[in-house]
Amino acid sequence: MSPDVSILVRLLGTGTSTGVPVLGCTCAVCTSTDPRNKRLRAACWIEVAGIGLLVDSGPDLRQQAIAAGIDRVDAVLYTHHHYDHISGIDDLRPFCFGVPTPIPCYANAGTVRTLENMFKYIFSDERYPSAPRLRLEEVSTTFTVSSRYADSSASPVTVTPLPVFHGSLPILGFRVGDFAYITDTNRIPDATVSLLAGVDTLVLDGLRHEPHPTHFTVAEAIDVARRIGARKTYFTHLTHTMDHAVEDAALPDGIHLAYDGLVLEVPVSTSVP
Repeated sequence: MSPDVSILVRLLGTGTSTGVPVLGCTCAVCTSTDPRNKRLRAACWIEVAGIGLLVDSGPDLRQQAIAAGIDRVDAVLYTHHHYDHISGIDDLRPFCFGVPTPIPCYANAGTVRTLENMFKYIFSDERYPSAPRLRLEEVSTTFTVSSRYADSSASPVTVTPLPVFHGSLPILGFRVGDFAYITDTNRIPDATVSLLAGVDTLVLDGLRHEPHPTHFTVAEAIDVARRIGARKTYFTHLTHTMDHAVEDAALPDGIHLAYDGLVLEVPVSTSVP
């Protein structure tokens, strides 16, 4: 991380639940040679002064972590419990090797309960001996994450959960300093908009143009982005109807389509310790 940057963000995946290309599809986006149209399932990596935060652990996690060069994970922030956001959880196991402290996994109450039920071999009293060592932490208000590593002198990082809705399902986005990540949503309550005051860089659900019962359309996402007022906004969780070059060029100033591997830097002058 360069000395004048406090938050480094890498978008590990920007696709919807099928990923792009979609299996069996021969549409223009799925057969595109533009690498920005190749989309793994949505996930995010946030690095803050030596603390590494993973947002979600979907089915592409191993591939994403290798591509991003991730070698340490201090915590996982779970937005919600849908398959495309949690099913790579076992790939957290190598990050436990040689580190006695479990990886804390922060989520809302519903996601905590679902993870406990779905992954009993990790979280129950009958834990499998070589399962990843994870610790579930239910959160609803601001919390701090410290390094898990004995050789680290990193200071704790403050994280603010951002309650939003994915259809009728209450889920979380997260704010770290003046970076915010909100995927899989079609409603952001007024109280959460207030929590986003002064945000510099926002990653936001912008699924497609056609209406969807649990995701923002592009037009809806533009309206929300303008309401929040971040300096830069990037739409994620994109379907195969979204050709990067075409759609990105049509967006208003300050709003862009995200793509896999996109690196975002949030300046020190706007970050919150």
